[in-house]
Amino acid sequence: MPFDDIEITREGHVAVVEIQRPPNNFFDAGLVGDLATAFEELDEDAACRALVLCSQGKHFCAGNNFGAPRSASETRERAAGRNPLYAAAVRLFDAKKPVVAAVQGAAVGGGFGLATMADFRVVCPEARFSANFVKLGFHPGFGLTHTLPRIIGGQRANLMFLTGRRIDGEAAHAWGLAEVLTTRDTLRDRALALAGENRRKRAAGLEVRARHHARRACRRGAGRHRSRERAAGAAQPHGRPQGGRSRRRRAAARQLRRALVAPFRRCGSSGRRPPAGRRR
Repeated sequence: MPFDDIEITREGHVAVVEIQRPPNNFFDAGLVGDLATAFEELDEDAACRALVLCSQGKHFCAGNNFGAPRSASETRERAAGRNPLYAAAVRLFDAKKPVVAAVQGAAVGGGFGLATMADFRVVCPEARFSANFVKLGFHPGFGLTHTLPRIIGGQRANLMFLTGRRIDGEAAHAWGLAEVLTTRDTLRDRALALAGENRRKRAAGLEVRARHHARRACRRGAGRHRSRERAAGAAQPHGRPQGGRSRRRRAAARQLRRALVAPFRRCGSSGRRPPAGRRR
């Protein structure tokens, strides 16, 4: 289906999904929802074996467009206690095929989270990554507290979360945040080449294995969140029961739920501690 601010092109068996809101490519719930729909459609396309996520203009994604007017449907969702941006982000994390992000310029706040949603990142020295939520008084959003520590380690992730520090493409490559460092002129070509390596290796279940850990944890977290909404009377379409899970899996689901459900909340308002003595 056609999208307002997204263009999908093909390079052989690789689909190029380009965000077209230059120069800063701010997102809102509508854009993230369109990205999720595009990913879902490509998941069903047998001719597509890998995706490249990129942006038109100076920056990859400078974060959420807080000044954008809300649609009527988004207003209704928020009035019912649901966050449509969170729901769309969960759908992105549920994509099955490998995603390579080509990052130029700023990937800030939620845009940083969008970059870490991908399986691999190709960057240029001019790229800039920042989890600037602490400077705004927000809880880190877009799943960053789940994805970033798994990519660069807990200590460096905490450094970025608690200070809002910005790193460039060279530092991102040195820290393991990016797999490929190249020039801006060759950024998309290198991303296509990396995606092409994925699409040539067609062993059974490759797409699922490539995103195995993040996808499984995200589905568990999403299922638990849907269970909470159903208990509150909100009808949700699907989700599997979580009973019988190991303690380690339940802990991973709780961590991801906190990461995704709490985006853009004010610091200090991200939930309550469990009662004393409760088994976790």
